Amino acid sequence: MMNMLSVLPVLPFALFLLSSVTATLFSARLGRRVARLSVVFSVLATMAALLELTLYLREGEPHWLSSGAAWGSLCLDPLSIIMSVVVAGISLVVHVYSVRYMAEEPGYGRFYILLDLMTAAILLMVAAGDLVTLLVSWHLVGIVLYFLLGHDQTRQASQRYAFWALITYRIGDLPLVLAAVLLYQSFGTLALPELFGRIAAHPDATTLLGLPLTETVGLLVALSAFARSAQFPLHNWLPYTMEGPTPVSALMHAGIVNAGGFLINRFAPLFVHTQSVLHLVFAVGLVTAVLGSVLMLTQNDIKKSLGYSTMGQMGFMFVECGVGAFSLAIYHLIAHGLFKGTMFLGAGGVIGDARRHDGVPHDDVYTFVVERKTDASRLPWLVAVTITVVVPLAILGFSHWLVSGHFVGQQGAVILLFFGWATGAQLLLATHRLQADSPLRQMAMIILSLAIVVVAYTLIEHGFGLFLYPDSAMRDGLYAAASVPLGVFGVMMGILTVAIVMGWLATYSSKSAPEWRPGRLARARLMLYSLVSREFYVADVHGQLTQLVLAASRKLNLLARWV
Repeated sequence: MMNMLSVLPVLPFALFLLSSVTATLFSARLGRRVARLSVVFSVLATMAALLELTLYLREGEPHWLSSGAAWGSLCLDPLSIIMSVVVAGISLVVHVYSVRYMAEEPGYGRFYILLDLMTAAILLMVAAGDLVTLLVSWHLVGIVLYFLLGHDQTRQASQRYAFWALITYRIGDLPLVLAAVLLYQSFGTLALPELFGRIAAHPDATTLLGLPLTETVGLLVALSAFARSAQFPLHNWLPYTMEGPTPVSALMHAGIVNAGGFLINRFAPLFVHTQSVLHLVFAVGLVTAVLGSVLMLTQNDIKKSLGYSTMGQMGFMFVECGVGAFSLAIYHLIAHGLFKGTMFLGAGGVIGDARRHDGVPHDDVYTFVVERKTDASRLPWLVAVTITVVVPLAILGFSHWLVSGHFVGQQGAVILLFFGWATGAQLLLATHRLQADSPLRQMAMIILSLAIVVVAYTLIEHGFGLFLYPDSAMRDGLYAAASVPLGVFGVMMGILTVAIVMGWLATYSSKSAPEWRPGRLARARLMLYSLVSREFYVADVHGQLTQLVLAASRKLNLLARWV
């Protein structure tokens, strides 16, 4: 069993790489049968990943597989195993879906070659056991993504935005390269297990200019993760890559964009010894989550709307990392990959349904006369407010107490509890605003659904925490690294509470605005919509910066002629 465990991390990567090489060499003979060959290899790779997970659950010990050289090693640990299963499984679904979807597209064989190469690169990245292997695979993912996004070489828009994504990825690669250099210079080893052990033994080590090593490297790793996962302000490339093929969008949003969350978790032993980096991760994730969720609502293109939705979900994932809930971020990563991949693959069907059914609500007369529905009603306002505030808090508090009685002492758990309460309350508030034949039954069904989702989510997150980080000291250390002074924590929670309540009031008042201020409210809503429709002018700022850089380069070229 030990020999098999040492070989298994290589199998999914080797199978996809073999499929890519075989398709490249024999594509002329195989023709469209390249797709069948690729699907067969995808099935084998998924089975190998599942076997890897099964054997690990029996063995229960992480392993490090070295190639004998300074780099090229693989790591078999809970994080790499669970990510390998997810990546191989989603890739298999995309492979099968693409057989017919891409059949009429030019470059059919080339697409499957790139798809296999992309999956192999991701599998190598999640199983990398040293810094060089991680950097090579991290860089290779960005390169192959560029060719996949620009698969249709006749469309100028796809080529442009594929290059945009490539440039953003290359900018994000620089901090990770610098972090690897600093780690090797300080500890003289490339192997990740040895690095983390030496960091734990020397958490106060310094680097260039006397800067603290853990803080500096943690910041560089976070910056690289920001670029890869489309965090503000490096997010503009993501929604504009929808010009690529739909299967590529599904794989990208289900696995590639999530790489930032994986990177943060891979360096979790480093973040235990940081002081303020996780606070930055939380702040950037919170801003990104809000912007992505708002921008998603104003798009008239379904794929672009899903792109901004991914941006918002990645922001929530970084918020979870920022509060120390690293295992919850991985669970979020997996759940988001599954449902967002499904949504992209089903986007065409949604568009077809929308063309057949406009979805425009009918007026009260039509509803009463034609559909013969009775007048709807609502719960009393006071009852609805009480349910909205108390029920989500009670459900969330009970579910957290069920798995951990001391969660109140962890700031990260309290913050997650707070956001869960706000989300549940918003759901119940929206439900109250809807009219129904039986408002009590409707509210009861919503509360039951909320309770099932929250309890299941909490229990699964707790199980993920025990699986990914079985050492309780490690989990507590991450929460401790994310904590802030108690006074700051109270002020922050107060500000968030006021902001959420004001948002609820604004949402409620938008449907029942006072008649004596319709013009002022309409102008304010128009200004807000204009700001959101221009995507908060971030793209305009990027465009101006690009023009400034180009102008400066032209001046330097002219100056260089005289030097």
